[in-house]
Amino acid sequence: MYNSINISLGEMVLKGKNRGVFEQKLNNQISKAIKEKGLHFYRDRGKVFIDTKGYMQDVIDDISNIFGIVNISPSIKVEATTTVIETKLIEYVAYLIEGKNIKSFKISCKRADKTFPVDSMTLNKHLGGVVLDNFDGLNVDVHNPDVVIYLDIRTYCYIFTERIKGAGGLPVGSNGEGLVLISGGIDSPVAAYMMAKRGVKIRCVSFHAYPFTSLRANEKVETLVDRLSVFCGSIDLFSINLLEIYKEIKQKCPDDESTIIARRFMMRIAERIAGWKGMDMLVTGESLGQVASQTSKSLGVVDASVDALVLRPLIGMDKADIIDIAQKIGTFDISILPFEDCCSVFSPVHPQTRPRLERIEASESKLDIEALIEEALKTREFKKIL
Repeated sequence: MYNSINISLGEMVLKGKNRGVFEQKLNNQISKAIKEKGLHFYRDRGKVFIDTKGYMQDVIDDISNIFGIVNISPSIKVEATTTVIETKLIEYVAYLIEGKNIKSFKISCKRADKTFPVDSMTLNKHLGGVVLDNFDGLNVDVHNPDVVIYLDIRTYCYIFTERIKGAGGLPVGSNGEGLVLISGGIDSPVAAYMMAKRGVKIRCVSFHAYPFTSLRANEKVETLVDRLSVFCGSIDLFSINLLEIYKEIKQKCPDDESTIIARRFMMRIAERIAGWKGMDMLVTGESLGQVASQTSKSLGVVDASVDALVLRPLIGMDKADIIDIAQKIGTFDISILPFEDCCSVFSPVHPQTRPRLERIEASESKLDIEALIEEALKTREFKKIL
């Protein structure tokens, strides 16, 4: 019955002169998703359509995780003439009510093509009458119908009842590039997902302290990034060994400051990588007050180590809300696997919660910061996760 998919685009249609940038990014992602099936998409008055050629459910699955798509509607594509629409509508209603307890309906027409000779309100009434004339036991209910039949009239007419919720947001790559400091925990993968949903092209950097942390911990991060690639597209993953930096911090700095100082090193290293790759921002997964290193004082001291823009999409969220998103996107069960990262292995018993920048900088003066960063960068490994 269905032969086409009707795609609604949401907030990107409100963009002004730069709308073409957003559309091109979305075009590329849709084209890549359906290319193997030999399908193509086309635009018609601000919406996107795909003629599915028997691949209906496969195409829905392929495009449901593409950011920028708000609704996906399996549709019947017909010639936009009153006679053809009437004939197909009768067939469609027969299909809809077969074996189902449908007693009431509503017709909802949208006439995007203003050259169509009948206005939307008149067409609603006329087609409602056509249905009533052909089906006993059906009644019109404009307030609480059992089924709403939508007709979207453009170059063709698209008839449908279902609106499947898409991923929403903005197309990946339409809003700059960001480097996510990703761990094996719950929060940072969710932060990556949320920034990608706002159109940011994501790259990731992870930190480890092998052999004090296991190779399984690194594999866990790779698995998380692989899961994120379902939504974000291909992701560059950098991995850095911080063992020598941790040793120096433990030997020369106060123990209660070690978490903050290590975090400042991570930010500096991430800023270097972001600079090499021309990225616009650093992204982290902190939620205000969740742990000792995520107090307002701690975050301010950490941010003072870099000049880069630092974005924290989870900053005002409760842990329960973060977990809900992690479960929704399929990262939660991976994140709770019991492989410790370097933050947990080297965490002090009583970490500083109200650090003062001048004291942290005084402690760091005992370290050769530049040499440690350079040595850490020499350990970097790179993988492209597709």
